[in-house]
Amino acid sequence: MELENVKNYPAKMPVIVEDELFLYPFMITPIFLSDMQNINAMELAIKNESMIFVAPSKIEGARSFDDIYDCGVVGMIMRKVPLPDGRVKILFQGYAKARIIEKISSRPLQAMVDLIQQTNIPAQKNDALLTVLKEKVRALASISHYFSPDLLRTIEEGQDSSRICDLILNTIRIQKQKAYEFFIETKLEKKVLKLIELVSEEIETNKLRKEIKSRVHSRIDQVNKEYFLKEQLRQIQKELGSDTQKEDETKEYYAKLEAKKKFMYEESYKEIKKQIEKFERIHQDNSEASMIQTYIETAIDVPFEKVSKKKLDIKEVSKQLNKDHYALEKPKERIEEYFAVRELLEKRQIADKDGAKVILCLYGPPGVGKTSLANSVAKALKRELIRIALGGLEDVNELRGHRRTYIGAMPGRIIQGLIEAKQINPVVVLDEIDKLNRSFRGDPSAVLLEILDPEQNSKFRDYYLNFNVDLSKVIFIATANDIENIPTPLRDRMEFIELSSYTPNEKFHIAKSYLIPDELKKHGLKSSELSISKEAIELLISEYTRESGVRNLRRKIASLCRKAVKQILLSNDKKVSINSKNLSKFIDKKVYEIEKSDKEDKIGEVNGLAWTAVGGDVLKIEAIKIKGKGELMLTGSLGDVMKESAHIAFSMIKNLIDEKKIHIPQKFFYKDKENIYDQYNIHIHVPDGATPKDGPSAGITMSTALASIFSGKKVKACVAMTGEIDLHGKVLPIGGLKEKLIAAYKANIKTALIPKKNYERDLKDIPDEVKNNMKIIPVSTFDDVLKEALI
Repeated sequence: MELENVKNYPAKMPVIVEDELFLYPFMITPIFLSDMQNINAMELAIKNESMIFVAPSKIEGARSFDDIYDCGVVGMIMRKVPLPDGRVKILFQGYAKARIIEKISSRPLQAMVDLIQQTNIPAQKNDALLTVLKEKVRALASISHYFSPDLLRTIEEGQDSSRICDLILNTIRIQKQKAYEFFIETKLEKKVLKLIELVSEEIETNKLRKEIKSRVHSRIDQVNKEYFLKEQLRQIQKELGSDTQKEDETKEYYAKLEAKKKFMYEESYKEIKKQIEKFERIHQDNSEASMIQTYIETAIDVPFEKVSKKKLDIKEVSKQLNKDHYALEKPKERIEEYFAVRELLEKRQIADKDGAKVILCLYGPPGVGKTSLANSVAKALKRELIRIALGGLEDVNELRGHRRTYIGAMPGRIIQGLIEAKQINPVVVLDEIDKLNRSFRGDPSAVLLEILDPEQNSKFRDYYLNFNVDLSKVIFIATANDIENIPTPLRDRMEFIELSSYTPNEKFHIAKSYLIPDELKKHGLKSSELSISKEAIELLISEYTRESGVRNLRRKIASLCRKAVKQILLSNDKKVSINSKNLSKFIDKKVYEIEKSDKEDKIGEVNGLAWTAVGGDVLKIEAIKIKGKGELMLTGSLGDVMKESAHIAFSMIKNLIDEKKIHIPQKFFYKDKENIYDQYNIHIHVPDGATPKDGPSAGITMSTALASIFSGKKVKACVAMTGEIDLHGKVLPIGGLKEKLIAAYKANIKTALIPKKNYERDLKDIPDEVKNNMKIIPVSTFDDVLKEALI
């Protein structure tokens, strides 16, 4: 570009943004361009053979007009060199200072720029100011390494005030904002005076730095480099008065502590205050300082003063529970009763009694809604929900907190939960409390005794905090699959609410009203885009899932939604309809939940009803007799309890045979002088053999199988039974009746034999769907069983 043309300003030109520093007109500077905005601006300047404007950025990496300074240098690109790493290196020669007066384009940046004109200083005044400025520069050069000899000579010989100012400002490298203020100053006299002041300050700072360095050297050993650096930093902070950050932090800690004082115990206040005072005294380079500061910040973060002030309203709790859950009438009723008591105590301002301090424990198979019930409670109360997974927990410090003597110490999960929730009275779900482990690290159940005991948890001590925290306002809800695995002392602190298996009809309504709408929303589908027929849902429940709850059912519905989304996008279908006929195309294989009962009556094969951690099941118990000496063989991975049941059943059957209450066909005898049970070995097997089985409810089932093989009578295939037996043939009650009868119903069992005590006590809890479709017969003796089971 011709030199005379640069006077045609204002002028439009591309803008390059420089991240590192301010450029000045006299500089020939290499600039590395790594982003497309700058590269495109450079290409545009080369293409149009125009000058280019280089502006400094306020924020590194920013490339918009709002994030750059409105002043810079107009200049030429002397050379362009592409680099192997994709960047471009240009050699830029500055020409004149300029500023942006109009923004033209943002991709790449283009603007109208105008030169910055400066008012000159009268010659006599200019000489006087330059003399003072050069004198200050010489003084600074004598105590610092800012100026090279050549640069110092250029400044000494120069007479152009503007150029000398720019040389000095570029050398001492001041902050961008201050450099900007000098850059846009149009009154040259004012600029020189400000620069004289800046250089004077720099002289004093360097003198002080030199003095501090000298003082430090006199106090410490030259070899101890680390100590030298820390001491030097301390002296700098002391002399410059910049050691204020720690003071500000300490004041802030005191203020926060005083604000929370009336909400915490006196000992808590004293402990935190003691640590703040210790932090105030200790040097910040001490290794203990950071540990103390971490403790103070953690302790002050405990939300002593933050309490959810929403009043309990049993109507809202009931409404939320019914909105979120289908069925589960008894669990919901007990939860409502629990909060009704708390609400009444609050209204009448009565101190909490035992009725309001009960710890609820929801137990049942996986996927029946234990954790989601707790979620509903938190929603209804407008409180935060904290979920603490206890499965496999064996370190007592995970709950109690680590003592501060350990490196990496931290509070226990309870205190961490309160800090995260920012509430002192959240809803805390202690998930899988039956899966706690005990090891050399301690017994976590012992800590839970204190956490859950209403008489103790008002003063729960966390080892890390080293003071008491009031947990009495927290609502604890525990969940478990099998309460037998919970230690007895811990069970005494809780009231158990059973969530049993869902019936197929309940699963259908849950799927239709909750799972399908929820999954449609998660997958971005409208109800008009995917329809699943009633028959398909029922088939999905009966043949594609194996569970007591609805977790796997939700997964299957999610799978259908994913396949529907794919089909809609690939085939441009507006709607996908799934019915019982095409369901198999969307899901790979069936999982038969419970084996359907045989239609053929057999000798020695009986349908038994069993309870498992995932719900009820129908187990076939098989028995055969083999010529031998009266030995009893048991297979099928049976536990000790079931083995004992088998021996009791065998002894009881022998007794019935001796009393002639079981008729033995003559053809079965092949040794006339011996008892029939001494002429045969008995083999009892419970398929499948790889699955461990145990429990006190198979007595009458094994007894019936033995009675069948000795009498030669077939067992009705449509009959299933559950109940324990004693040596005199009395049928004893069992547990898990609801799950067992639901399993029988799913297996198309027509008649179920149950202990009479269970019939009287538990029949009201059995779903109508099961009672209406199956004959349930109470039995009190083994004679009753034989009448109903054998043909």
